[in-house]
Amino acid sequence: MNYFVTGATGFIGKRLVAKLLTRPDAVVHFLTRAVELPRLQELYEYWGADATRVIPIVGDLTQPELGVAKADVEKLKGTIEHFFHLAAIYDLKASAEDQQRANVDGTRNTVRLAEEIGARHFHLVSSIASAGLFEGLFREDMFEEAENLDNPYFRTKHDSEGIVRKECTVPWRIFRPAIVVGDSRTGEMDKIDGPYYFFKLIQKMRRMFPSWMPTIGIEGGRINVVPVDFIVAAMDHIAHLENEDGNCFHLTDPTPMRVGDLLNTFARAAHAPEMAMRVNAALLGFIPRSMRKAMFALTPVRRIRNAVMKDLGLPDDILDFVNYPTRFDCRETQRALKGTGIAVPPLDSYAWRLWDYWERHLDPDLFIDQTLRGQIEGKVVLVTGGSSGIGKATVRKMAEGGAIAVTIARDAQALEETRREFEANGLRLITHAVDVANPEQCAAFVKLMTEEYGGVDILVNNAGRSIRRGIENSFDRFHDFERTMEVNYFGALRLTMGFLPGMIAKRKGHVINISSIGVLTNAPRFSAYVASKAAMDAWARCAASEFADRGIEFTTINMPLVKTPMIAPTKLYDQVPTLSPEDAADMIVEAIIHKPVRIATRLGIFGALLHSLTPKAAQIMMNTSFRMFPDSSAAAQKKPESVEQTADQIAFSQIMRGIHF
Repeated sequence: MNYFVTGATGFIGKRLVAKLLTRPDAVVHFLTRAVELPRLQELYEYWGADATRVIPIVGDLTQPELGVAKADVEKLKGTIEHFFHLAAIYDLKASAEDQQRANVDGTRNTVRLAEEIGARHFHLVSSIASAGLFEGLFREDMFEEAENLDNPYFRTKHDSEGIVRKECTVPWRIFRPAIVVGDSRTGEMDKIDGPYYFFKLIQKMRRMFPSWMPTIGIEGGRINVVPVDFIVAAMDHIAHLENEDGNCFHLTDPTPMRVGDLLNTFARAAHAPEMAMRVNAALLGFIPRSMRKAMFALTPVRRIRNAVMKDLGLPDDILDFVNYPTRFDCRETQRALKGTGIAVPPLDSYAWRLWDYWERHLDPDLFIDQTLRGQIEGKVVLVTGGSSGIGKATVRKMAEGGAIAVTIARDAQALEETRREFEANGLRLITHAVDVANPEQCAAFVKLMTEEYGGVDILVNNAGRSIRRGIENSFDRFHDFERTMEVNYFGALRLTMGFLPGMIAKRKGHVINISSIGVLTNAPRFSAYVASKAAMDAWARCAASEFADRGIEFTTINMPLVKTPMIAPTKLYDQVPTLSPEDAADMIVEAIIHKPVRIATRLGIFGALLHSLTPKAAQIMMNTSFRMFPDSSAAAQKKPESVEQTADQIAFSQIMRGIHF
């Protein structure tokens, strides 16, 4: 039996060809553009066939009769039993003009070719989009009843179906697939579409919160999704049935899920938190369309919306479909498939396969240069406090990544030792002895860097001073608060303010501030340290708002407890779980690559949330830790003594891993 297929190189098309080839003596002719000929060998391998069974016909969807050569038309005349038309644009982001040419004009050109070669059956693969945004139940025998066809994709799919119904003289059948997702057996998919648009949001939620934490989400209409293997099997079977010409078949799920249930199914598959409480998006329907349009036309609202949609990879009009109003009756399809075993599998039985395939092959982050070298090679990266600890581990990664690595610290001898250590490992490190608490030294250093290197591209404000002392032991030590503020806030601010003019001139730059988890958890006994870090956090938030349109990024890292010389005086920390400087440096690398606004551990985020929602309970918890862990001997101005942890202290420090006590 001979077939002709348009769109055979597409996601559904190539699987349909493979299915047709399982029939005895099947020969498939398929439309291909001349530029696609070099990649046909890859398709032959997929199909497990050669050019004797799968025959390419060169043409173009936008040309009359598909631009097929007359010689090929003559060879095809009277030989094609089934003509499948799948070629179309299935993309909400495509322009209206492109969709008109491919979906409407392309269908008309295809019908003319099918008539010219005398095909005996014509099969159009349409879409449930041809119903528009119909309010209520849309049956398989309905067409003219479609409504709300303003969207170009909906309109062109409806119009292309109308061409077949009104103009095609070849006996026809129409298939309306629902939103097609990957193969239920392998998860394989070729593009981000339909529910896949929400996968990035689910992934971000997983990174922010533990899977057991309930979240707030949205509710909407019923979203009809079906796996590609069901579509192919159903079309292949129904196309070969007798006495079905002139019928339309909904290849849909008889029991589709609502938006909230659909998203929760994928959240479970991703081990992400589920939406325990859902806000029905229909509640926004009371706002007049003209008012919503005017609101989104406002510059601040438009910019925020665009930024959010871009960050999540969502098309502009995706929110219009959250309240999808149409349900699809598929009784004719069920009748035709009765007894075959071909049915839509439950989504929760294969959602994990779809998620796994997306995260391994389709996640947009996979196609971004996520190597550190790709982000910093040849750029000037300044890491303050690079003679030890986090700073040293970070600046080493910068040097290894090909950056012009620069660091400063107060101790000239320690800096020189670090420089020699790097040099012995074949790494170049530029060092300058600078005390960030000294305004004159900071100004001179900024001037030097600007003159020699044109400023810096990435500034990591890492140098800091920490004091672990309860307020009761600080009444006569006001200088503790002045010292921490001078380094952690004013010192970082001096350098940032000094290098910002150069970043503004270049319209690019990145400032990374190493803050503390204590800012999120309001750690007692660290009031001086936390206050100074919180000041820089607040300044950075203000600056980020001012420079959002200047190409300058600000990232705050609320670093958990790290084993560095800074915490060495507190002997208690020798026995609690901490990050290594290399682990901390990896967080800074993540900041450079992804440029998030904030990086924090889940525990830190949970602490901030607890302080916002139940501040009294959070205070009690932190007070308990304050009384459980005493001041160090140095803080209490006593002689050093070894400290053994109690069972309560061990348990608490394990649960609150990374928090300062």
